Amino acid sequence: MGKRANGEGSVYQRTDGRWCASVTTEGGRRQHFLGRTRAEVARKLTGALDARERGTLVTGPRQTVGQFFTQWLDAVRPSLRPRTFVGYEQLVRLHVIPQIGALSLAPTPQHLQRLYASRLEAGLSSTTVNHVHALIHKALSNAVRWGSVHRNIADLVDPPRNRHFEIVTLSPEQARAFLDAAAGHRLEALYVLAVTTGMRQGELLGLRWRDVDVDGASLQVRGSMQATPEGLRIMEPKTAGSRRRVALSKQPIDALRRHRVAQADERLRLGVSGEGVELVFATEAGRPITASILRRSFEPLLRRAGLPRMRFHDLRHTSATLLLGRGVHPKVVSEMLGHTRISTTLDLYSHVSMTMQQQAADAFDAILGH
Repeated sequence: MGKRANGEGSVYQRTDGRWCASVTTEGGRRQHFLGRTRAEVARKLTGALDARERGTLVTGPRQTVGQFFTQWLDAVRPSLRPRTFVGYEQLVRLHVIPQIGALSLAPTPQHLQRLYASRLEAGLSSTTVNHVHALIHKALSNAVRWGSVHRNIADLVDPPRNRHFEIVTLSPEQARAFLDAAAGHRLEALYVLAVTTGMRQGELLGLRWRDVDVDGASLQVRGSMQATPEGLRIMEPKTAGSRRRVALSKQPIDALRRHRVAQADERLRLGVSGEGVELVFATEAGRPITASILRRSFEPLLRRAGLPRMRFHDLRHTSATLLLGRGVHPKVVSEMLGHTRISTTLDLYSHVSMTMQQQAADAFDAILGH
């Protein structure tokens, strides 16, 4: 066999009788493969050259996918928002490690494709599987920069297409029926605010009395209740647009006044003190309200109002849709919702564009005298 060209690796027999193949990685390191026969190490060398060509040749100490992702989470945690870290950790623990964690840190595109297919078969939504893909892509991008692999094989994989979903909203009549069902409920004011302001769930649960100006008919959104590894915490808004002042109509003002009186009576009766004292909405024990507690409160109200099942977040969609349907300028709605760009609002609520177009057509009739 003729001498190999530079970069093609080398094969030789050691003094102990074993055969050895070696190849130079793109990082300049030398990787060695041992075997009992020349043919055995030649096969390993061919595989290494192929992996180097694909950019998946492991150049450092041999790691499994699980080991790398665990170390990667520790490395990126300081730069992530607590809620983001919690989401990453759950995706890694529930979906990445059980499926491909035992593989060496050189998975193939086929491994990822099978991972995504298995998650869809297990009942995960295409949106969640896309989140898994985005996480893997981000982690492997770090692996490339750190020299653990030379190519991000997630670039070679097509994640599942997100399914288009219809936004669920309440009509004006349904919204009134829902608020009628919530009348007198311990969290009535929360539901009134959800429908009339479009605030996010975390923003409502993180609202403090110092953020509310009942006399001035407004409130300030300064934080959001989020799950962190240390428990529920009020976190800073993610974007500048999320930090905003929201004007209040008469209905939420009246509901907040009643709520404050009832809350004070309840706390006096139960002797509640602590964090819950500053929260507008808290449990009877004065603790922050969790998403599961809110869900157990919300679903019976939908049934009482004779409404179909929906997510709490759909009240935010309802608020925006009702305002746009009445001709409120999209810029105003966008600011109320805390969207950074008006295009986000217009894209989300394009389903009401025909109503807005009809209003524009009616305006021309009025202008032109028809």
